Amino acid sequence: MCTEIEAKLKVDSLDPVRNRLTELGAEFAGQQSQTDYYLDDAENMLAGSDRCLRLRRQRSDNSETFYLTYKGAKEKDHFKKRQEIEIQVDDLELTEKLLSELGYERALVLEKRRRVWRLRDCIVALDELPLLGSFVEIEGPSDDKITDVQANLGLVNLKHIAESYALLIRDKLDQLGREEKEVLFKGA
Repeated sequence: MCTEIEAKLKVDSLDPVRNRLTELGAEFAGQQSQTDYYLDDAENMLAGSDRCLRLRRQRSDNSETFYLTYKGAKEKDHFKKRQEIEIQVDDLELTEKLLSELGYERALVLEKRRRVWRLRDCIVALDELPLLGSFVEIEGPSDDKITDVQANLGLVNLKHIAESYALLIRDKLDQLGREEKEVLFKGA
């Protein structure tokens, strides 16, 4: 069990951030395509208590891995800080079946394209999502390290977004008057 500390920042374009990462000598760790399956019970008890249960299908190069993640409620902090328990699983469908038997069903499916970099003890993810656009997530071991990386990337004037991608997508769907539970890239 660990505590996840991250800053999530909305950006107009990822190109200047990617260029700045290169200038700073950040290590490019790879490109991923992620499909996240958010699960909840019939009463939406997890979402209603600011927690989540997620199955993730992650593709990178020629590999595919699956993760089951629990995220606790956000703690009061400058950045988004919450308990996170993540395990790798071998079989996405079997894991989802097991969770279904325990009363958890798909509440939302969303797709994300992510480029991952390492800089000064932090993971910097450059994310693209349908309906939402581009984001930078900086995850690190402490508020100070995250603040330092954010400053070095020239992103100090951006507001931190505490909401999860799942909540942002739900809000956007509500705003658009749409009822679907799958938000994927067209043609994917």
